[in-house]
Amino acid sequence: MKQLRRVVTGHNAAGRAVFACDEAVPVVPIPGMPGFETCELWGADATLSYPDDGGQPPHADFFPPVGGFRFRMFTIPPDRAAAGQAASAQAMQEGAPSLAATMTGGKPGMHRSDSVDLLFVISGRCVLELDDGATIELRAGDTAVQSGTMHAWSNPFDEPCRIVGAVFGARRG
Repeated sequence: MKQLRRVVTGHNAAGRAVFACDEAVPVVPIPGMPGFETCELWGADATLSYPDDGGQPPHADFFPPVGGFRFRMFTIPPDRAAAGQAASAQAMQEGAPSLAATMTGGKPGMHRSDSVDLLFVISGRCVLELDDGATIELRAGDTAVQSGTMHAWSNPFDEPCRIVGAVFGARRG
């Protein structure tokens, strides 16, 4: 299983800085979406206090509520690598129900979450598509702010695209 390293700083009883946690975090497949992976690096469902013990705050769903956030890495596989491996709505509903709830009945992968996502492409290239069909190519070094719009990700290129992002629960305007 692929893993990423997570180091968390905190404070000891005397208020001095300490390394409170140094651990491996698994990179896992997104249920029902063959080839797509995610790694939940950190998250919370409420306003934070310092994580002095290195423990991750409680959080439940794929997307955060208002006042919560998620910090994650995700991988978009090349379209051809996922060809013939149809996404399974049932697998997604069972493994990631809050993600499944954001999907529409139209184009596969088209979804909308109540969040503002701050994204940075760390490797590869991908295409961000909006519900009106407008597209833009993102490549390593590019950033995007996804503001609760209906969108889908694809990767018509030869290598996986890896994106790291901070996802903040938001209210629709």
